[in-house]
Parts: sequence; structure tokens; C-alpha cells
Amino acid sequence: MANGAVSLPLDLAELSFTASGDSLIRRSVLPSGVRILSEQVPGARSATIGYWVAVGSRDEVPETYGSTHFLEHLLFKGTLKRSALDIAVSFDSVGGEHNAATAKEYTCYYAKIQDRDLGMAVDVIADMLTSSVLDADEFENERGVILEELAMADDDPADVTSERFFEGVFGDHPLGRPIGGSAETITAVSRDAVWNHYRANYRAQDLVITVAGAVDHDELVANVTAALLRADWNLDANALPVGRRDASAGAIDRGSPLTIVQRPIEQANVIVGVPGLAAADSRRATLTVLNSILGGGMSSRLFQEIREKRGLAYSVYSFAPSYSDAGLFGVYAGCSPSKATQVAELMLSEFRRLARKGVTDEEMRRASGQLSGASALALEDSDTRMSRLGRSEITLGEFADLDEALRRIALVTPADVRELAEELVARPLSITAVGTVAPDAFAGLAESPASVS
Repeated sequence: MANGAVSLPLDLAELSFTASGDSLIRRSVLPSGVRILSEQVPGARSATIGYWVAVGSRDEVPETYGSTHFLEHLLFKGTLKRSALDIAVSFDSVGGEHNAATAKEYTCYYAKIQDRDLGMAVDVIADMLTSSVLDADEFENERGVILEELAMADDDPADVTSERFFEGVFGDHPLGRPIGGSAETITAVSRDAVWNHYRANYRAQDLVITVAGAVDHDELVANVTAALLRADWNLDANALPVGRRDASAGAIDRGSPLTIVQRPIEQANVIVGVPGLAAADSRRATLTVLNSILGGGMSSRLFQEIREKRGLAYSVYSFAPSYSDAGLFGVYAGCSPSKATQVAELMLSEFRRLARKGVTDEEMRRASGQLSGASALALEDSDTRMSRLGRSEITLGEFADLDEALRRIALVTPADVRELAEELVARPLSITAVGTVAPDAFAGLAESPASVS
């Protein structure tokens, strides 16, 4: 398959090109290694900005487990010249939105503002990233906040199912760890450990800044440069950006074929799945089509078979997250505990039937239409465009616009989908369930007795 994407070499100082919809993409790599990317969208009156650091939960060592997420919270708690209230007021007073997200391979601090307020957002977020003080009292206060956040997630059975499923697929691999850490690791981690994590990873060569919407690239670069100089960053030092992660698939030993978490709740939350594809795998477009046909919408096989025909679940879908060197493919359903076995059997049956018999031309047509429309609608939002720039720079090393993404989908054939499904079905299966589920509920599907907690 020919690649119509634009490559993003780390040693190329300037790059400019026009993407689908006549948006202008520009990229500057400063001598210090800071990377700045913008997408100027015709007619936009607002912009979304993100400051990215390519460090996530998978990069932590035992003494810093949970520190990436902890740090995400702390950077909002004050800098050398701004209090936590000052940071909040900066955005609230202009009707902007600001937040952050910690993932397994990166952390992003972002804001959405009117075009006239972009300079303010550049300055405030730069101040947060470069000059946070990690005050000891604020550190302890935020430790309590994060423990409450983890407790809230632990009360959500869907979250618990997802976390345990990742453990089941990835085992002891860093991708199997929860992003936010655990109550034990957050209680144990010290301010010094988080501070050292901050100083080691928040450097010029680690920083990627992406803006989409109403943005002038030259002005953006000038504003970013000024903001970093105010923080006494040395922008004259010659340094290449940090290298991207190794995209070759690493060895991953499955954690558990079957995990059941007993909870006295009305529904059983069930995920059945296997290892998937890495982010840069050439078959990602095929997996996207497969996912759409199997569980990507109301016309998907899973939705029709499990909800519409049998009324066994309200929510049922498939999903396929990817990372630099690995991925997973899973199918989720929430159902009555008494129906958990039947639902899991049906999910597996539909997955295996797709691998055995393939897909129809009509399903391919529907998937293409669904993916085309959903992609186009998503790009109406500058948040999506900003995130696409960040993932392209940090993970993929190339930028594929809407036209290129749709071209890749159009090249997928029924034979491609079936071949990939056959490969995925043959991979080690993991089943995770949360609820009042009998330990032997999946005895006929799993390879070994359940790990019950």
C-alpha cells in the first residue's frame, strides 16, 4: 500500500503543507528540540492548544508508580508566579476550557479558547509545565484528591473491568498497569520521587506543542519561545527531540486467561479480547473496518445479535486501542449476571464467525460510510485536530489527513478483514468479568479456572 502521509523527521527544522479541507499544517523544530505544530483551519474563530510530553504510566519505575498522573494534577496547583486560583481564573475569565490527560505513553495539558486568547493560553500552560513548585502542602492535599479519584473509579464496574482486562492481556508488561496508579502506590509515592520524575521528563527536547483552529504559526512560535525564555529555558542549546519509541512488537506474556471480580451489582460487565495491533501497523485501517463491522455501531453484528435480536444487553461494542509497540482488541457487554455466559459465548461466536466466513460487500460498504462520516464529523472539532497532530508527532512519525485516512480504508478488502480476524482469533484469549458472576461461568470458554477477587 502506497503511503500518502507526510513524514515528520525529527531532524527537519521546518515543514509546511496543505491538508484536506485546505487547512494549513506547519511544523517547526527549535534548536533546543521543542516541536511546534499548527493546523490553521479556514473560518475558525477558536483554537485548541496542547502541550505534550511523551512520558506516560508505562515509563514509571516501581518507586514512581502513579507519579505521571500525580504530576498532571500538581501542575495546576501553582507556579513561581501563579497560584492555583490564578491559573483557573485565567481560563474561566475568558470562557475557556482547560484540563489535562495522562495516558500510557504521553501526558497532555490542553485548553480551548477564542482566537484572541491563544497567547494567554500559550503563556499560562508554559508556566505550568516549566515552573511548577510542587508545594509540599499542596502535594499532600492532592494525594487525598487522587485517592478519592481512584476510589470513584473503583466504584465504577466498567472502569474496573477495563483495568483488569488490560492486566489480563498485558500481564506484567508496563502497558498492563493502571494509568493512575493504585491506592497503595499513590499513598507510598514521595514528593521527591514525583519531583525527580518532573525534572527528568519535562525538558525542551521532550516538549511537543500542537494547536488547531484559528492560529498564526509564526506568532505561535514567537509566543512559545517568549514563554519558555521567561522560564529561563535554554533555547539556544542544540538538541534533537527525544527519539520516538521503538515500534517493533515486544514480547508480552499474558497475565490471566480469566479474571472475575465479585461485586454485588445489578449487571455483569464482561470483556472478551486478545492482543491487537500496534499504532503504526500497516493493517490498522483493516482493523478499523473490522471493528466497525463487528461492534462499531447500531448496525454492527454484535449490536444486532446481542441487543436487537435477543435483548440480552443494553451496551455492547468492540474497541481496539493501540500503542507504539502493542495493542489489544476487545468486546464489551453489560448484562444480567445470569446471562453472562450466554453473552460471552455470543461475543466469541460472532468474532469467530467473522474469521471463519468473512464479511459481506454490504457490510464493507456500511463500514466505509460510517467511518468516513464519523471521521469528517470529528474533525469539525479543533480538539480532535489538535490531538491528531500530537499523536502524529509523538507516536506515528507521520501525518495522515482525512483524505489519506479514507484512502487507506477504501483499499481494505473483505479478504483483508477475514485474514486479520483469523489472526486475531488465534491469539491468546482473555476474559474479564465484574459482578455477581459464578467462578465457573466461563469454564467452557477459558483455558484455566478463574482468578477470583
